[in-house]
Amino acid sequence: MPHVSVGSEGADSIDIHYEDHGAGRPVVLSHGYPLSGQAWEKQVAALLAAGYRVITYDRRGWGGSSQPAGGYDYDTFASDLNVLLTTLDVRDAILVGHSMGTGDVARYLGRYGTERVAKAVLMSPIPPFLLKTEDNPEGAPQALFDGFIQAARADRNGWLKQFLENFYNFDVYGGSLVSDEAFQASLAVAEAGSPVAAVACIPTWLTDFREDLAKVDVPVLVIQGDQDRVLPIGVTGQRVPAFVGDARLLVIEGGPHAIAWTHADQVNAALLDFVQQ
Repeated sequence: MPHVSVGSEGADSIDIHYEDHGAGRPVVLSHGYPLSGQAWEKQVAALLAAGYRVITYDRRGWGGSSQPAGGYDYDTFASDLNVLLTTLDVRDAILVGHSMGTGDVARYLGRYGTERVAKAVLMSPIPPFLLKTEDNPEGAPQALFDGFIQAARADRNGWLKQFLENFYNFDVYGGSLVSDEAFQASLAVAEAGSPVAAVACIPTWLTDFREDLAKVDVPVLVIQGDQDRVLPIGVTGQRVPAFVGDARLLVIEGGPHAIAWTHADQVNAALLDFVQQ
């Protein structure tokens, strides 16, 4: 499997697994918690069919990437992405993030700029800022995330199963837009991830991306379902355009957090329209 080295832990290299297919304009896809680059299966097929070069990668701790004991913060995630783009000499790219991956995209753009990037897509986003503070009253209380951390520490597998049930709105779409087999495949990927990452990634959801978004000087498309239980649209996607100079929001009616799977036809049509503009 192809990898890039992004650092070391003791005598071992910390490696990021990626897949690079096609030969057109590059589209780089950053996945959500607690999955891997495989979560983009339906977008990869559509983008390759449309003639694009498609790069997926597994965030550290997940999929085929290394599972180090540390580095689970958005400065490091953005640095990992920068190493990947630099190593592959990716230019004029469209960066696409889903869920946690939107934080990778936002922090990358805020820290490294847009020399290599032409456009960005934030799907079911974490930005701008999830935590409730005096200057961010729209956010959620710290106690909510403390509960998530406690649940993940106490019973990682139970937490991941419950998280994915909300990820897919499985009580609504299970057996129709999400087969039992697809759900079990996602759960298997999640359970194979790093136990450290399963807990350590949760506090990163409270990262403040407002300054990162303010630095973005390329067009941004925000796509989100109006039934997102993981990152409710009123706290996240609806607020993003206020922080970005050139951003528009597309709302998927009935869409859960996992719109890239459940509403792939609508997502792919919007994605292709945006990258072709």
